[in-house]
Amino acid sequence: MKYRSPLSKATGLGSAKHGFSHWWWQRVTAIALIPMGLWFVISVLSLANGTHAEAQAWLSSPVNAAIVLLFTLTALFHAQTGLQVVIEDYVPTKWINLVLLLSTKFAAVVMAVLAVIAVLKVAVGG
Repeated sequence: MKYRSPLSKATGLGSAKHGFSHWWWQRVTAIALIPMGLWFVISVLSLANGTHAEAQAWLSSPVNAAIVLLFTLTALFHAQTGLQVVIEDYVPTKWINLVLLLSTKFAAVVMAVLAVIAVLKVAVGG
């Protein structure tokens, strides 16, 4: 029979402060996504009955292109951070955990690069 306190059992299992940055960035990006998401929905609805040329002209505006990119990149970061927390909390196998974390980070970076290229291509007119 071992007589160990709950504190001694938890010692060495990691710092409780590690998850704070994930929690903080989840909240910051969630708050940032609210006005950008509303702006995006209103913008898409206003373009719904327009032509392709009107949508291209709209996205050619530097302000609209910048906000679309900010919205997309913030949403990708928010999603990647949320998935990271879920994977770290609920995937017990170390190698599966690592593969999933690397996969989500890689997918987020690939989608971010593709989004930047797509918006710049339309905005510049290439």
